[in-house]
Amino acid sequence: MKRGKKYKEAAKQVDRTVTYEPAEAVALAKKTAVAKFDETIEVHIRTGCDGRHAEQQIRGAVVLPNGTGKTVKVLVFAKGDKVNEAEAAGADYVGGDELIPRIQNDGWLDFDVVVATPDMMGVVGRLGKVLGPKGLMPNPKAGTVTMDVTKAINDIKAGKIEYRLDKSNIIHAPIGKASFEEEKLQENFNTLMEAIVKARPSALKGQFLRSITVSSTMGPGVKVSVAKF
Repeated sequence: MKRGKKYKEAAKQVDRTVTYEPAEAVALAKKTAVAKFDETIEVHIRTGCDGRHAEQQIRGAVVLPNGTGKTVKVLVFAKGDKVNEAEAAGADYVGGDELIPRIQNDGWLDFDVVVATPDMMGVVGRLGKVLGPKGLMPNPKAGTVTMDVTKAINDIKAGKIEYRLDKSNIIHAPIGKASFEEEKLQENFNTLMEAIVKARPSALKGQFLRSITVSSTMGPGVKVSVAKF
């Protein structure tokens, strides 16, 4: 892969042979974000899990204390009083059956998170093939299938993120923007890591966290020491 001049300059600041302490790694990821836009700082956690086994799957959500720096659009599937509740809580879109053809046939996906009340999951289930591959399917573990739509919307708008294993048994999660102060990124990183450590599957034998890397969207990866976790 051909790398640009800015990337090469930024990469010189990172010693690939070193695993850094978390605070140092986060600071380096922020420092090496040199793109013209406000890059996202991301954490990539390689686990010892085997996601093919249901008991070793990891999926959950955590509210980052300093948010993600991203404006999140929320779609809520609800009916009755819950429609008004969702609108009052600040949902960007609220609806039911009428949204199915819009998403299925027109390819409308102008939202980042989908919340549904349990009685609407029959409707939402019909969108599994569209929402599933994009990681948008509501899920009780992530708190997006709930009767308490106000709390769900407030948490998401405040900086709630979902984490899950991908096909390579790696968890990818954002912890904020490069424009954030170091302390805020560090707090978000610590909150995420606490949640991941707690989510260790009891069925897993051997090492849980194989490696942790922090990077900005366009920047080089910075290895983090797993010893602390």
